This record gives sequence, C-alpha cells and structure tokens, in this order.
Amino acid sequence: MNINRRQVLWAGGAIGATTLLAACSSSGGGTSSDPAAAGGKPRNGGTLRVGALGKASAITRDPHGTQTNESDYLIIALVHDTLTAPGAESNTVARLASSWESSADLKTWKFKIAKGAVFHDGTPVTAEDVVWSLKRLRNTPSGSARLPGIKAENITAEGTDTVVIISDYANAEFPVLTRFTTFVLKKETKDSEIAKAPGTGPFKLDWYRGGNARLVKNDKWYGPAVHLDAIEVTMFETPQAMANALLAGQIDLASNAGAIAARTAQTRKDIQILRRPNDMAMPIVMRTAKGSPFADERVREAMRLVVDREAMVKQVLSGYGTVANDILGTGDPDYAKDIPQRTRDLAKAKTLLKDAGFDLSKTYDLVTTDDIAGLADSATLFANQAREAGIKVNVVKQESGAFWQKTWKTGDFYTTYWGTNDSVVFFASKTMVSGAGQNESGWADKEFDAAYRKVIGAKDEKQRAAHLKQLQQIEYDSSGYLLWGMADGIDLAAAKVRNLPKLAGYGRVQLEGVWLS
Repeated sequence: MNINRRQVLWAGGAIGATTLLAACSSSGGGTSSDPAAAGGKPRNGGTLRVGALGKASAITRDPHGTQTNESDYLIIALVHDTLTAPGAESNTVARLASSWESSADLKTWKFKIAKGAVFHDGTPVTAEDVVWSLKRLRNTPSGSARLPGIKAENITAEGTDTVVIISDYANAEFPVLTRFTTFVLKKETKDSEIAKAPGTGPFKLDWYRGGNARLVKNDKWYGPAVHLDAIEVTMFETPQAMANALLAGQIDLASNAGAIAARTAQTRKDIQILRRPNDMAMPIVMRTAKGSPFADERVREAMRLVVDREAMVKQVLSGYGTVANDILGTGDPDYAKDIPQRTRDLAKAKTLLKDAGFDLSKTYDLVTTDDIAGLADSATLFANQAREAGIKVNVVKQESGAFWQKTWKTGDFYTTYWGTNDSVVFFASKTMVSGAGQNESGWADKEFDAAYRKVIGAKDEKQRAAHLKQLQQIEYDSSGYLLWGMADGIDLAAAKVRNLPKLAGYGRVQLEGVWLS
C-alpha cells in the first residue's frame, strides 16, 4: 500500500493506527529492503563494522545539537529514536510515534507513542518525556528550523501516551519535519549526562572514544527483530581512508564513500556497490542580504548562468550524479520538471553583471571544506568556469569546525551540502522561509513566504500543486542557491552484509534490519 502525503490526512486529518501500521509494516520500521531479496533467510548474530565520515573538530554527542559529522548522526540515530522516520513506500513512516492525526484546520497534531516503547534501562517512555525532549529541541539555536511555527508552550501531553503539538499556522506537512532530529530523551536529563543518556533505539551505547563507538543490540526495542549483536562505528576524516579500510577488510561498510571510491571498487567481486540516485545536494550559497556582493538578483542569476553543469557532474562526481536546476528537493514527486533547465550562457551573465554594477576588479573568496567527497573540487571547478566570464574567484579551504562556526549561515559565498534529498517544502522550511534557523543565504522574500504558507495549508491537491509550482518558480528566479547537480549516494559493503537500507539521505542510517551471512 502506497501512502502519499494527502492520504495521511484521512477524514479531515485523522489517520488510524491500524491503517498506518499496516501500510508501514512492509518497510520494517523504515528499513527499505526485503531480507529475502537480499539473499536468503536472516541470520542472527555478528558485529557490523561501519565506517562513517566525520571530523574530530566537529564532534557532537548531543542529539539536539547540529550534527555535521555523519558518524555522530549514525550513532545518535541508532541509540535514540525520532518520532517518525523516512520510509520506502511513504516518505514518512511510524517510529517512536505509532500514529498521528491532525485537526481539520491542520494546526493541531497528536502523536501517539508506540506500545511497549521503553528506554534502554527499562523505563517506559511517556508523553512527558517526549514533550520535554521536543521543548529542549525547540530551544536550541536551530530549533525554529527543526520545528517551524511551533512555540515551546504549545507542546503538551495528553495522558501518558499522546503528545499534542499546536502550530501557529496550518501545516499539512508537519509529520515530515519530525523524522530527523526529534530524538527523545528522559525528562529532565542534565546536559552533563546527555552523552551517556539511555535512548529508545534498536542499539544501546557500549562505549565511545573520540568519534568511535560500539553499540550493542537493545533486546527491549519495541520495533522489528534486530539481527546483529552489535555495530561498531569508526570515524574517518576522508572518504579515501574509509574506502581503503573497507578494501583492506578492516570495516564491513563504508557509508557514503563517494564516486572515486566506487570506481576503485568496481573490479572487486567481494565488494558491493550500492548506488542511491539523486541523494546529496552540494549547492553554492550566495548571501542575499544587504551589503553582500550577491545581494542583487541579477548577480545571483549571472552566477547561475556561469556554471557548466554537465562538466561539474562529469568531473566532480565522475558521472555519479545528475544535472540540477537550482531548486532544492529534486526527490519530490511534485518537483517542477516543466521549469526550463537553466544552461550556461556567458554572454547573458556578463550583461547582467554589467547592469548590476558588479565589480570585476575584485577577487571573491569562495569558502569550502573537505567534509564530503567532491565538495572542494566543485568549488575549484566553479572558480575556473567563472573566470571565463571575467569573475575572479579565490577558493578558500576552511577546516570543518571553523567553517560551521564562522562561515555557515553568515558567509557571502560558500559551498554547503545536504546529505538528504527531500521534498521541496522540507528544504523551504529549513533553509529559505524568512527567519528559518538554517537560512543559509539570509534570504527574505515575502512572496516566497506567502507561497510556502499556501502550500502547507492546502487541503486540495490541485491547489497545493499550483502553489508549489509558484514556490519553485520564485526559488528558481531569485533564491541564494546555485544548485548545479545532485550527487548519487554510494555505499560500499563487504559481500557478507545483507539487507542494507536503500533509502536516500539519512535513511541509510537505519541499520537495524541488516544481517551478516
């Protein structure tokens, strides 16, 4: 059964737990592949050794913090459940919340806690625990982006198993926003105890050392059977080091290893290459706020016309990717494919720069990092392409910790990345509406904000489609993003690893269904 976003608004907003769970059962609590299709009956036991990317300077142990390291997110997501999760057949499936329903006006949402959900120490999960956790999340520096339109005082408990959340405005898309960071902790957990606090997830922490961790199976988990005895996570600072460890037999799974590693592994029959098309966005961000050299829409349009998108995909991604069109959310079923593909036009770019009075005598720093494969390369190639239009770009490679503290959300010109490909509305809510906690370009557009509110408040599919088309057109015309392409997600795994998740983005951290042959 395939549930789309409208079907979760059954009967004016309510969805029954029985209907939801039946629809979600085929996804194994969010795991996307079928064990039978993966090569035989699941076998219990064994330890999965996983490599994940991260920087020592950017480590965070807080589930409600900003996790720029994939290794951190993997550990946290296996230990602490979110309310919902990405799904294979529906983009949002049950997790710690077994069901949810909305009021007719789409402002009030109720989430019911899964039966049998307990913390790792055996303590039952209550609505008060969830309320406390969501309020803590809401009060973080980026909390407004994670729970947009939600005030902390409007998150309350109804009985012991139901959480009530009231939005400032109608939001039919709200369940989508509960999938990635709504990790639940025990009520009143002290900040000093967060790193070792018991979670509710399929694995519990055995030990942690400097970005590396061992997690053991949680026999009390309320979800489907977990086959592995343990997962060991090793943090690698570069994709190359991680891929080399896999080829040497030191790890079993290299998560998000990148195109170069995939080409290296092609000749190895003992290595599986899992490719997830359209998985990661690596846009260039241009600050739109007053005082930035990119504040003029004509300058931003010129930059988008300078880039040779096909060359970027071919050279930066080694062909493991697709050309994009400056609209985030290419995985959305309602992505506006009828908006003309922007192509390179140096003559028009030069005219726009001249009309805008852009100073071509200056050199503009483009800040980047080595956080993921190809990111710094994309900056270098863009700089070379921009030179053909007379734009002097100096690529500045910044250490990861410094980048996220000093450049992200404040820099005039920098690369960023999103390791999850989601809906257009998801990215709009996180990065583009005025006041969004992760508004990377400082963009504030009243017309865009109005279109966003119309989309999330629409009950009729035709109205929603029209509003979403308008939203995407505005983004295409004037946002602060230059999204030249989408990278494929590539995992490398030893032959013995079975039933790896096939979901894009952060769906790949849902490893509870994996088993070893």
